Amino acid sequence: MRTMLALLAGALLVALVLFVLVRLDGASGTLVEVNPTRAPAPMADVASAPSPMPTYPPQPVTPPVTLSPRPVTQPSSSPLLVPVQGIDAAALQDTFADARSAGRRHDAIDIMAPAGTPVLAVADGTVEKLFDSKQGGTTLYQFEPSGRLAYYYAHLQRYADGIAEGQAIRRGQVIGYVGSTGNASPEAPHLHFAIFVLGPERRWWEGTAVNPYPVLRGEAPLP
Repeated sequence: MRTMLALLAGALLVALVLFVLVRLDGASGTLVEVNPTRAPAPMADVASAPSPMPTYPPQPVTPPVTLSPRPVTQPSSSPLLVPVQGIDAAALQDTFADARSAGRRHDAIDIMAPAGTPVLAVADGTVEKLFDSKQGGTTLYQFEPSGRLAYYYAHLQRYADGIAEGQAIRRGQVIGYVGSTGNASPEAPHLHFAIFVLGPERRWWEGTAVNPYPVLRGEAPLP
């Protein structure tokens, strides 16, 4: 009986020693040496930083160059100005030989334009006659300075302010306004324009008609 108790006591002692040893081993842990002087290993797959952009000294700013527009010269071979403001010579129609009532020939060209459009003097000259006729309505006869040619403006709505017989007028001056007086249709206001070569008597109501169409277009000279 005593022998059995002694064996049990010895076994308990051995178990207790083993338990104590296991607890001490678990509490101790494994220490890892850390070297503060060692650089950390480089990270994999990290792109290197781009090199800084080069710097340059500031450049002077040059202002933009502004070119002066060249003056545009409108060459014209016509000695006369188109007598209706805003009408180009290319838009004119040749109605010189058109037939008119009572077997008459037109002997002029019609320049279509809205009523009230300014009528311009075709050249320098003198107002020879302001006349109101049944066919031409409100009309104006202009003589050139030499008195050899007469320019005839008909169907005017009215004269420009200040226009009077004997008055000197300049090329491009407003002398009246497009209308439909006389035998012109109110639905088709226009300027009836004619050129006459006068005889030595220089009568404004007489003269030889010249076609204004090629003259105004620069295709023929004045007679």
